[in-house]
Amino acid sequence: MTSAPLECEPIRTTTNTKVSGEFESMKNGFGLAALPLALIVLTGNPGALNRASESVSKGELLEPAAASAGSLYSKHCASCHGRDGRSKTLKAKFNHARDLTDSAWQGNVTDERIFNSIMNGKGKKMPGYRRKLSEAEIDSLVAYVRGLKR
Repeated sequence: MTSAPLECEPIRTTTNTKVSGEFESMKNGFGLAALPLALIVLTGNPGALNRASESVSKGELLEPAAASAGSLYSKHCASCHGRDGRSKTLKAKFNHARDLTDSAWQGNVTDERIFNSIMNGKGKKMPGYRRKLSEAEIDSLVAYVRGLKR
């Protein structure tokens, strides 16, 4: 039994974007109303819709990259650099982990150097993540580290 593919017309919304100092109206694209259907189709789980609705009602709606960078930092970095980046944990003291919030260090280090430290590791104490994280994930961590500056 074959069925015809489901055809949906995109929901038209109007968003404003800044172009050369002027706001122009964009009338193309999918609206947020398409999100519930997309969640069900992509996950195959109607329960995902409920969890997403609960997150939005709690004000937990984040940009995907920001949410991803925060979870990556928590998983791979926080045990040494601390949840706040200040390296105040016992493990951080033992390993001499860098205080990522230090404004002097933030001012002197380049994004490329932070990227390379995450990718290749630093000394004997900080492992490299080239086999565990994609370049895009490491880029998001670089931006996250930049956001820790005091």
